[in-house]
Amino acid sequence: MMEKKKKLSIISFSGDFDKAIAVFTLASGAAAVNYEVNIFFTFWGLNLVKIRQNRAFLGKGILARIFGFLMGGRKNLPLSRFNFAGLSPLLMTFMTKKRNVATLPELIDSALALGVKLYACDMSMNILGLNKKDFIPEVREVIGVAKFLEYSQGGETIFI
Repeated sequence: MMEKKKKLSIISFSGDFDKAIAVFTLASGAAAVNYEVNIFFTFWGLNLVKIRQNRAFLGKGILARIFGFLMGGRKNLPLSRFNFAGLSPLLMTFMTKKRNVATLPELIDSALALGVKLYACDMSMNILGLNKKDFIPEVREVIGVAKFLEYSQGGETIFI
């Protein structure tokens, strides 16, 4: 009898640097031990998969563009605590390199190399005025909650 492959689905809601590290550490770790892994990026979590990693006026309409600029991108993620005006993510990256621990870009690359599936939230994208072209090509689909639940069925789901 063939054993069913284990599955982990992660809802990435936060745009915080340390939570992004957690998302991709869990995703790449689970994929490395042969889990099927899905990540559903919604609201602030969408910053992790934007094609523009720095601040950019993305979105439809003036409010969406301003909001997109203020949200920034992957290179502007704040630390959830003790951010110190944006200095802490730089210090954390320095500390991870010094201790030979994978950085956020390395974790993302590992997750992608291991076949982690990335999805963007349709509703959040509509609210923020974003399109699929605003995201890295590895985002497989823009989906709603019902489709994410379908993809997650039969596995564990965590919210970060």
